Amino acid sequence: MLRVGSKAGCMACRIVVPTRTGVRFRVPLQKLHPLYRAIHHRYYGNGNSQRPPHRTAARYFTSMSRLPMRPPKPPPRSGGGRGYQQQRNFWVARLAARLLRLRYILLGGAVGGGYTAKKTYDEWKDMLPDLSEYNWLVPDFVWELSQQIDLEKLAKALPEMEEIAKLMPDFDKIGENFTLLRSLLTSETSGDPPLKATDSSTAASQDDKQYKKSSDKEKIDQLQEDLLRTQLKYQRMLERLEKENKELRKVVLQKDDKGIHQRKVKKSLIDMYSEVLDILSDYDANYNTQDHLPRVVVVGDQSAGKTSVLEMIAQARIFPRGSGEMMTRSPVKVTLSEGPHHVALFKDSGREFDLSKEEDLAALRHEIELRMRKSVKEGQTVSSETISLSVKGPGIQRMVLVDLPGVISTVTAGMASDTKETIFSISKAYMQNPNAIILCIQDGSVDAERSIVTDLVSQMDPHGKRTIFVLTKVDLAEKNLASPSRIQQIVEGKLFPMKALGYFAVVTGKGSSGESIDSIKDYEEDFFQNSRLLRDGMLKAHQVTTKNLSLAVSDCFWKMVRESVEQQADVFKASRFNLETEWKNNYPRLRELDRNELYEKAKNEILDEVISLSQVTPQHWEAILQKKLWERVSTHVIENIYLPAAQTMDSGTFNTTVDIKLKQWTDKQLPHKALEVAWETLQEEFARFMAEYKGKDQDDIFDKLKEAVKDESIKRHKWNERAMDSLRVIQHNALEDRSITDKPQWDAAIQFMEETLQSRLKDTETVIADMVGPDWKQRWLYWKNRTPDQHIHNETKTELERLLKLHDEHTAYLANDEVTTVRKNLEGRGVEVDPMLIKDTWHQLYRRHFLQKALSHCNLCKRGFYYYQRHFVDSELECNDVVLFWRIQRMLVITANTLRQQLTNTEVRRLEKNVKEVLDDFGEDTEKKSHLITGRRVQLAEDLKKVREIQEKLEAFIEALHKEK
Repeated sequence: MLRVGSKAGCMACRIVVPTRTGVRFRVPLQKLHPLYRAIHHRYYGNGNSQRPPHRTAARYFTSMSRLPMRPPKPPPRSGGGRGYQQQRNFWVARLAARLLRLRYILLGGAVGGGYTAKKTYDEWKDMLPDLSEYNWLVPDFVWELSQQIDLEKLAKALPEMEEIAKLMPDFDKIGENFTLLRSLLTSETSGDPPLKATDSSTAASQDDKQYKKSSDKEKIDQLQEDLLRTQLKYQRMLERLEKENKELRKVVLQKDDKGIHQRKVKKSLIDMYSEVLDILSDYDANYNTQDHLPRVVVVGDQSAGKTSVLEMIAQARIFPRGSGEMMTRSPVKVTLSEGPHHVALFKDSGREFDLSKEEDLAALRHEIELRMRKSVKEGQTVSSETISLSVKGPGIQRMVLVDLPGVISTVTAGMASDTKETIFSISKAYMQNPNAIILCIQDGSVDAERSIVTDLVSQMDPHGKRTIFVLTKVDLAEKNLASPSRIQQIVEGKLFPMKALGYFAVVTGKGSSGESIDSIKDYEEDFFQNSRLLRDGMLKAHQVTTKNLSLAVSDCFWKMVRESVEQQADVFKASRFNLETEWKNNYPRLRELDRNELYEKAKNEILDEVISLSQVTPQHWEAILQKKLWERVSTHVIENIYLPAAQTMDSGTFNTTVDIKLKQWTDKQLPHKALEVAWETLQEEFARFMAEYKGKDQDDIFDKLKEAVKDESIKRHKWNERAMDSLRVIQHNALEDRSITDKPQWDAAIQFMEETLQSRLKDTETVIADMVGPDWKQRWLYWKNRTPDQHIHNETKTELERLLKLHDEHTAYLANDEVTTVRKNLEGRGVEVDPMLIKDTWHQLYRRHFLQKALSHCNLCKRGFYYYQRHFVDSELECNDVVLFWRIQRMLVITANTLRQQLTNTEVRRLEKNVKEVLDDFGEDTEKKSHLITGRRVQLAEDLKKVREIQEKLEAFIEALHKEK
């Protein structure tokens, strides 16, 4: 810090100057920089004035403490010049102070002026509009492209000013001709002047008038020819420029992959709208909702040229063609948009068809024909299923068209009987949309009175607010019609009762299927240039050619879209609110799962149930298999093996018969029966697990699906037949073993035999009771009576029982003489009986008698294991039948064990694999899922999903539409 000394006298003042090292020293004021001295003199003067506080001076010195010090000057030699020196220093200091103040003023002014200028610039800049949104108008690649364009070549291609001047008409001449024409018309309408001359003068004046009229007519014709010639020249020039513009636009679009911003918006806009229509098409087909979004509906009589007009608009021969036969068998939705390449692709396919190549065009036509035929159900001719196709290319007007089957008047051979009504219903369904644009196609080469479609269109749109009428084959009409004025009446809307927004006349070729689009365009232009319909003013220039038609249809389409799309979005918004309210009221605790999500949930449940099969214990499998197998083979064992062998009454014969029959049974039937039992057991266990899961808080909406999956999986499953041979060997070895090793096995065999014989005895008693009818107790207590047949059977039974008491060891069959004896005894009691009835009754009675004896013998064999083990031969304790049942029982146990291993190791996994395959197949089949997962809950969730999707896409489309505006 600088401090000013307080000594008297200016020059004697000392200033304390700090250094960088912190040392302070006093310096005389005269040795300092002149700036210091000037400031000092300003505040202290010559030392006579009162000095300000040191603090004020210190503030000024502090700001200039960094200025360099002036080296001290040597003192003057003579004291006389001291006053002059002080005075000179004083003026110098004052001048330096003023100059210093001027410099700071200039510096401050420059800084302030710069700041003011910058602030003013910012204010002006804020006032300017923000043009950053229009940067897309001049993309980066335009500068690149400008370097590649040959400007000289482009200048040469443009017409010269002299040529344009030549093409300009002589307006003075045209004005004179129109004046003459107006005077002629005025004279004609004003009437003939009064006759004041003689007859000769009258004749002369008439000749002059006739000559004047002929000359005026020639001038009018000449004028019309000049006008037409000028119009044709302008038309050719315009077409040439448009062609060059089209090529240039194609180059631009190919140069930049992203495309110009606005083109990108238009392209995505029509694609977004087409997606909404596709969703609505599926939604309408499934849920019958009303779709009122605009689209261009192409209708017309069969072979009127609908498809040809659509091909001219799409600029490609994309549809299959036929001679007089119906080719359009289902609606085809064509989305037209602009793009750098002329391509076509289907909604559900990723393949692009290059429409500039003839092989791709042929493949596309073939694919469309296949899809049409596939959509038509058996026994039908046309289908309401829509085929969705997109076509992109340079210069194509963006719109959505629907080509419908042609309206017919008569059902011909090979068509379904309801073909005419079906076509009418499809056409009405599309035309009933109040926002649909009806493109009515009428064949100009046939009589207008034969038209069917005009009456249909007039019914759907009586005021013609959304109808565009197109007259095709005008070249044939001009050639064939005696009065071309009928064409004028048609395109003016005076011949048909229908009304329309606009009327157009087009030519779509000479009728050859091999014509290209370019050749058809050339032919159409040449025809109208040379046609007297245009020359005579019957048709206006904007009413001809498919190009003008496509422009008009596109403008009308987008106008309708802008007018109606927001209203339709509000309709779906209201529909969404209603559906959400219904869901909250009916299913408040359930998530909104659509059919696909529900199917995935059911799929997981079914797979969990299949996995549960692997958790079944081996004991459970074997018990079930053993029980079912015995139920399946017990009848064969008793009737074909045990009874025939036991009724021989001989031990050796019994064993021999049993061995032979068991061997035959094992070789032919037993393995097959065992595999059938195993497969049925697997099915029943699978169904049991499905039913158990159904009761565990499972959704009953999946019942039909689970049942269908179970049936289809079992139907597809095939048992591994290679296991049959090994099973046959195992069963054969088990039945050949006769050695019972311990008493528990013996007791188990006896118990098994007793249970089996008691069951058979019970069945036999039931058969006999049904045969003879109610006994005396039932007759008296329940008032039941016997039928005549039952009475005969009862008398026969009584007679045969008497025979069995006399011959307890009787064989299984009655001899003929015994049959005769029984018959005569019954006849003696007045009962007429047939010999066959006697034998049938004997079979059941002997069977009961034999089973009762076998059960009593079984009780005796309970204590016969000791004799069996030591091979003692005792007629009473010879238990060969027990050994047979032990062999059967052991075979059942071994077979059940073998089948259980095959089930758990192989078949359960294969069944699980089949279930997965069935679920995958069902998941890809939309119709199958719709049939198996049904109910209001499912339909409501599906409606909610579709309506939300439609609303979101419509809102995105509306936003993009507003951006394009």
